[in-house]
Amino acid sequence: MAIRHGIDLDKARALHARETADFLARRPRSLALAARAGGHLLFGVPLHWMDDWPTPRSLFLAEARDARLTDVDGHVYADFCLGDTGAMFGHSPAPVAQAIALESARGMTAMLPGEDALWVAEELSRRFGLPVWQFALSASDANRFAIRWTRAATGRDRILVFNGCYHGTVDDVFVDLADGEARSRASLLGQVYDLTEHTRVAEFNDLAGLEAALADGRVACVLAEPAMTNIGMVLPDPGYWEQAQAIIRRHGSLLLLDETHTISCGPGGYAAAHGLRPDMLVLGKPLAGGLPAAAYGFSADLAARAQQAKRAAPPGHSGIGTTLSANRLACAAMRANLSQVMTDDNYRIMLERAGRLAQGLRELFARFALPWCVTQLGARCEFQFAARPPRNGSEAGTGQDEELEHYIHLYLLNRGLLITPFHNMLLLSPHTEDADAQRLLEVFGEWLEQARA
Repeated sequence: MAIRHGIDLDKARALHARETADFLARRPRSLALAARAGGHLLFGVPLHWMDDWPTPRSLFLAEARDARLTDVDGHVYADFCLGDTGAMFGHSPAPVAQAIALESARGMTAMLPGEDALWVAEELSRRFGLPVWQFALSASDANRFAIRWTRAATGRDRILVFNGCYHGTVDDVFVDLADGEARSRASLLGQVYDLTEHTRVAEFNDLAGLEAALADGRVACVLAEPAMTNIGMVLPDPGYWEQAQAIIRRHGSLLLLDETHTISCGPGGYAAAHGLRPDMLVLGKPLAGGLPAAAYGFSADLAARAQQAKRAAPPGHSGIGTTLSANRLACAAMRANLSQVMTDDNYRIMLERAGRLAQGLRELFARFALPWCVTQLGARCEFQFAARPPRNGSEAGTGQDEELEHYIHLYLLNRGLLITPFHNMLLLSPHTEDADAQRLLEVFGEWLEQARA
């Protein structure tokens, strides 16, 4: 008998084989579309990440509304993935859909500012405490542009990231620690130069490692999620950020916070909820209700330094920005979302329901005597195959088990429950019903009953 994390793998594999057959038998339309897609889409999907779900063939979507998905075969799912945060406040929020419909008839893009952009910048300043803002089409772009501004403003060439981080498709960040040494991430395709020449890496929650990495004064910025989310959730130790911010400032580096996921913590993200004072801050995915849009903010001092760097540079393209950044459609969607959807009341609903789900998972694992932990970060929670929550990326990576994740995810999906495919993250929107969370706990319990050792 093979046992891992308290699960009998022989039982789990036999169960998964039945679940695979059931998925294929009940989705003829998805299978037909997947066969067509194989001829014209790389990996059979429009973005190769869409091939990362635990399904034996791609699941094709017909409609998404609130916290429900319907596939092309008519199966309905309670959605705990929510577009991996892009639809954190529900699919197609009515105020956002109405704003998009109105603005689409008035002009979608012109490379000229409108009042909506100013309103959004003022609201972001109020919420996040940074007075000056710029816009982009994605958090990947925003992080890339923000890194450039910090280098331009400081005259320094290095950045520092935390081991196991993810900040979108930004080449500079794909550096990991291996046996204590910084190395370019092996999975990064087409990379032709050594990223470690300009990127340093430290473990999250390691103050001594952070101090050592910044000591020579060459690091322009520390790019970080205030709590790690993309290698599994890793929360900061008590007092960590207070000390880390002091270290960063003492060495003349800037703190660039990526709140693309941690915006789940409240209307002003993790930084506002916990009193962090970044020099720059990036927001992405859910900002425009699912429409491509992102924003990044500057402290007053950094904004002045950035403007001076641009004025002092030779004329020509700065390498920062894209033509469709801050287009009229995105600005209208951001305004509607910030004013009517990302409200205090909706956050209260999301956080309370996430708390109940996290507690339900803890009780479930205790009932089955499993050495698994549960972490909550605002409106999201995650279970991990470890007895205690990880403190850094290395621990989080060690606790992952892709095989078990796929088994659990497909079992849930076949019963109308969709969770994030990359790890065991569950996100709750204002439209997520307590009955859906209870149903998830019941179905998960059924799988554990059949698969536990």
